[in-house]
Amino acid sequence: MTLVQPGLEVFLQDQLDLIRGKRVAVIVHPSSIDSKWSHTLDLFFNHPEIELTTVMGPQHGIRGETQDNMIEWEDYRDPVSRLPVYSLYSETRSPTEKMLSEVDVVVFDLQDTGARYYTFISTMALAMKACQQQGKSFIVLDRPNPINGIDVEGTVLDAGFSSYVGLYPLAVRHGMTVGELALYFNTEFGIQCELHVVPMRGWAREMFFEETELPWVLPSPNMPSVDTALVYPGMCLLEGTNVSEGRGTTRPFEISGAPWIQPFETAKRLGQMDLPGAVFRPTYFTPTFHKWSSQMIGGIQIHVVDRRAFQPFRTGMALLITYREMGGDRFQWKEPPYEYEYERLPFDILCGTDEVRKQIEAESGLEKIEHSWQDKLQEFREIRQKYLLY
Repeated sequence: MTLVQPGLEVFLQDQLDLIRGKRVAVIVHPSSIDSKWSHTLDLFFNHPEIELTTVMGPQHGIRGETQDNMIEWEDYRDPVSRLPVYSLYSETRSPTEKMLSEVDVVVFDLQDTGARYYTFISTMALAMKACQQQGKSFIVLDRPNPINGIDVEGTVLDAGFSSYVGLYPLAVRHGMTVGELALYFNTEFGIQCELHVVPMRGWAREMFFEETELPWVLPSPNMPSVDTALVYPGMCLLEGTNVSEGRGTTRPFEISGAPWIQPFETAKRLGQMDLPGAVFRPTYFTPTFHKWSSQMIGGIQIHVVDRRAFQPFRTGMALLITYREMGGDRFQWKEPPYEYEYERLPFDILCGTDEVRKQIEAESGLEKIEHSWQDKLQEFREIRQKYLLY
């Protein structure tokens, strides 16, 4: 037995009363597995006490079929169970009446990465809203925050910048599990669905994912490892620019760069900044797809050497500022659309505010920029305490 039991295992062992006699839908993806690698869909479909009628999947699909950002997938029938599989990343991001017509309870079992802009927690919130509106109950099978449940970092979303990469005020690195986030969303933002959170057994907040002894399956095509998840809260900011965030390489988000980057000069500058826990290795690479596809470009690979000291958001911001300084006019903010936002700049909706971009353009410096969000970050830290389960 692994050190940690995910909510899936606890549910199947002890809490089947929540769904007995009810028609069940699951929201799943590739990482929806137990400690023996068995998938939630298969476990539910083959369970004699579970009436599984419907399957739904988030961005990237239930098998991780599709790439990033508005690459949609369509409804189909699962080839094994023959059950209908509905996309929550196409014309709708929220379960419709049709999707829930043969359902009494929705079970959510997705592995998150610990960053606000990872869209699975938006999928969860929208599904909770739909269940409240249509009189269905909602169960969250809790899973670990892979980058620990203690450290909180980054900007807190301004309500006016709500989007699919951040529906509610959260810090970018929020330090919460999906179950805790469901409680937070349900109470603080008035969703008020019939919510049940099935907690894990054995998880401690200071754990990184490997310490749980659970198997890691990439939850999306560009999240191959826990190392990726660790740098993602900062390096995802590059999606809002014309700098490659390493898609099209074997180390997305750890590797980044652009044609104008001088890797050795960049590494030297970063090494002189207060960026603990990381080594910045100069590199050249050729993305096989996405930005700068098939071009050799210069950049940096982040090697995290001390996870406890490493600050992903501060580090990602430092890289972005440095890349902009080196690029001059060649550096550009990406234009919309981005994750179903057609007007606001992608960088602004990732940050949850336009103030950070304006400060970067004013060359305010990393320390001043970082100081600007500390009051809101402290407020968030205090609010989140009410919803922590572990």
